[in-house]
Amino acid sequence: MNNISPKVQNQLGMLQQIQQQLQTILQQKAQYEMAVREAKRAQEEISDAAEDAVMYMSVGTVMMQKKKEVINAKLVEKVETLELRIKSLEKQEKMLQGKFEQLQAQIKSALEGKGTPNAA
Repeated sequence: MNNISPKVQNQLGMLQQIQQQLQTILQQKAQYEMAVREAKRAQEEISDAAEDAVMYMSVGTVMMQKKKEVINAKLVEKVETLELRIKSLEKQEKMLQGKFEQLQAQIKSALEGKGTPNAA
């Protein structure tokens, strides 16, 4: 491994950084997807409740009584915001995945290129 050129070593470092960034993005995306599922589940529960049902919403560290429409509107807004974030993360994921594959191919060809002069 010591006979790997500094350029390839640098590329390997970049590859590891991209891999870490991808893992972070995938973790964030999973968290947002879970939050969307929870919000949609809450919307389902609210839609099943009577119009005059007493409902509470968490506002910071306080639970406040709110009307059904207000809580539902907040949930709709939350889902829309989270879905936009998920789409943004998916774009970043695709971009990083492309960079990862390109860099991986460059490293592979550089390492295979090292072995060919001996065969020639």
